[in-house]
Amino acid sequence: MRVSPLVRRGGRVLMALAADAPVVSRTASAPSVRSWRKSEEATGLALVSPTLLYAIALLGLPILTVVTYSFWSQNYLEIDRSFTLENYRAALTEPIYRDLLARSLVISLVVSVVTVLISYPVAWFISFHGGRHKSLLLFLITVPCWTSYLLRVMSWKMILGYQGVLNTGLMSAGIIDQPIASLLYNSNAVVITLVHSWAAFAILPIFVSLEKIDRSLVEAARDLGDGPVRSFLRVVLPLSLPGVISALLIVMIPTIGDYVTPKLVGGKDGVMIASAIQAQFGKGANWPLGAALSVTTMAIVTLMAAISVLLLKVTVGRSR
Repeated sequence: MRVSPLVRRGGRVLMALAADAPVVSRTASAPSVRSWRKSEEATGLALVSPTLLYAIALLGLPILTVVTYSFWSQNYLEIDRSFTLENYRAALTEPIYRDLLARSLVISLVVSVVTVLISYPVAWFISFHGGRHKSLLLFLITVPCWTSYLLRVMSWKMILGYQGVLNTGLMSAGIIDQPIASLLYNSNAVVITLVHSWAAFAILPIFVSLEKIDRSLVEAARDLGDGPVRSFLRVVLPLSLPGVISALLIVMIPTIGDYVTPKLVGGKDGVMIASAIQAQFGKGANWPLGAALSVTTMAIVTLMAAISVLLLKVTVGRSR
């Protein structure tokens, strides 16, 4: 069979192009395992792995244990390991637990908002008017945190008590004739104590967010005719919202499960969900129900944290 000169010539051209084309080796393009072991990523992973495993052992295993207990039931002095959702039904439908969860959520939100409202002016003053004394002012803010959390709570118990500092001072000034009994052992006392305890932790993220603001933007707003209030509302406040949301998150997560403060200054009107959880693991001797209450509280906190993180991402995206 004869092949035409045109086909033979085309075949030679294709062979020449194939000979000139670079040969890509699969082993050459992909990094070898040996070279990856010597890379910075492998070194960093090797350094992080022990810490990660340690954190999982200390955090993950206890949480897994609590979640497992929540699906069991208490049969007098024995644990019935049969799968059940009765504990979650009780946690979400029983009026006492439902009311305690709602009260804990409300107190946590109120404490978070009030703490940020009090902390923001302090952080703003330090950032914009602190000058060379910023480090000293931040240092002074953290000084109360050196003392025990329990001592700070007890100090507010002495201040708000029936014969406490506040009542004594008001009576000495002639403002009241007899001590006010409603200052202590209620939800308001819990809010006041928690706000004072967590104010320093809210000031720091707001201060960091304010420090990142380019001062030339504020000056530009002033040059364009904005006054101090308007430049703050249009420039400073929007750019500092990431710090505000972070502060809300930092305060909200621990306060919803606080046990010490409601126990000491809350009384019967300031009881929160942590007291019910402690009662089930203690005198109630119903660990599965206590575990279900704990998991429910953790789920609510996780949902609130997820919403806060989503708001933070949206805020950062708009600011950019």
